[in-house]
Amino acid sequence: MFDLRPVGYVIGLLVAMLGVAMVVPMLADLFYGNSHWTVFAESAIITIVIGGVISLSCSNSVGEGLTIQQTFLLTTGVWLALPIFGALPFVIGETDARFVDAFFEAMSGLTTTGSTVFSGLEDLPRGLLLWRGILQWLGGIGIIVVAMVFLPELRVGGMQIFRTEGFDTFGKILPRATQIASQIAVIYVTLTLACTLTYIALAMTPFDAVVHAMTTVSTGGFSNYDGSFGTFSGNAEYAGTFFMIAAALPFVRYVQLINGNPLALHRDPQVRGFLMTIAVLVGVVFVSLQLVFTHHPEQMLREALFNISSIISGTGYASADYMLWGAFPIAIFFFTGLIGGCAGSTSCSIKIFRFQLLFASIGAQLRKTRSPHGVFTPRYAGRRVGDEVLNSVMTFFMLFIVSMGLLAVALAMTGLDFMTSVSGAATALGNIGPGLGDTIGPSGNFSTLNDTAKWLLAAGMLIGRLELMAVYVIFTVQFWRA
Repeated sequence: MFDLRPVGYVIGLLVAMLGVAMVVPMLADLFYGNSHWTVFAESAIITIVIGGVISLSCSNSVGEGLTIQQTFLLTTGVWLALPIFGALPFVIGETDARFVDAFFEAMSGLTTTGSTVFSGLEDLPRGLLLWRGILQWLGGIGIIVVAMVFLPELRVGGMQIFRTEGFDTFGKILPRATQIASQIAVIYVTLTLACTLTYIALAMTPFDAVVHAMTTVSTGGFSNYDGSFGTFSGNAEYAGTFFMIAAALPFVRYVQLINGNPLALHRDPQVRGFLMTIAVLVGVVFVSLQLVFTHHPEQMLREALFNISSIISGTGYASADYMLWGAFPIAIFFFTGLIGGCAGSTSCSIKIFRFQLLFASIGAQLRKTRSPHGVFTPRYAGRRVGDEVLNSVMTFFMLFIVSMGLLAVALAMTGLDFMTSVSGAATALGNIGPGLGDTIGPSGNFSTLNDTAKWLLAAGMLIGRLELMAVYVIFTVQFWRA
């Protein structure tokens, strides 16, 4: 049995840091004169004490480093532990939520899924609304670190293709990984501030602007209103679209950009493919709406652009009830959610680079079929792609499809209808936010689902956020024998 103390030390430390973060919504409630601040004071004390005790009890392992097994456990353990403590303000607070609902909300926040079990959001204390935004904001920057540091090293889902990109590429400019991490943090904060100021300039209140900026840049999608982003129309949708897309681009390219490489974004095939995909999907949806509805063309283009960008980035905002747009747009939205943004961003789902590698592999196989004696190797960003990467990507695709199917069947067994089961499974594994249908669609929420369905969906969010295999490997016998 390998030593679990290094894992416990880091998890305890992060739990304590989450407790410190609870001070921010506490101060917000104090500022607005709401007695609800005591809820965050109690939650912070509990979280800091428990996290501190765990960390201190494991502190004698500091400096020993992490084995690959410990790294897998740490990656999964953090995303399991933090929602447990992040749920405390919902359980103790004004929502008076049962633990299953509070855990679902916290898991949805930290995984930046954006599905919610709460209604009447406008009436909740400001502290709780801010806490939902903070959970997503922390989860957004957290997944960037995981995607850049842990998943490539663990060779999860083809992410090893970026293993040298995050650090070795910067050998002469940024010799230490900590410098890259600090620059990513600065970029993340800068994007959030820019988004906040833009929203304020477009007539949002400062509080709404702060919360929506955090949930936009994290591509999380929690809103302060039951009507989601539909509460704000017009130019705010264009601003939201811009920042959702910006957050769905690889942050490592932003680091290169500020370190003297002005073509870093342009040269990345992920970025080009992602932007082209959005353009095509928006065009298709816009034309389909033009053929059916008589609304103003600018409104239809704006709503198509915003909602497609929201779904493909995994943000999950809705500025309109696209369930009313007809069967064809609904089908487009379902498959759009399965595409996702770029690796190394705050976005979710399968990710655009995996589709590019899949198509490159298919192209090589077609050429091989035509010329059996030829040697055709898939290429990505001008480099040859090895069999290890392709096998990992194919395995990921298969696991994603099988996982979504099994989760949909499990949800159906709890009594949910077909559309709710399938779209719920897709939105959980893809960390998208809203599903399809009247129950969990853009105009509904997840509050009416049974408890078993909520636990299943929360598990799906965790598995999907950590790229499936980082979680599944823990349940293999070989993992514990190593």
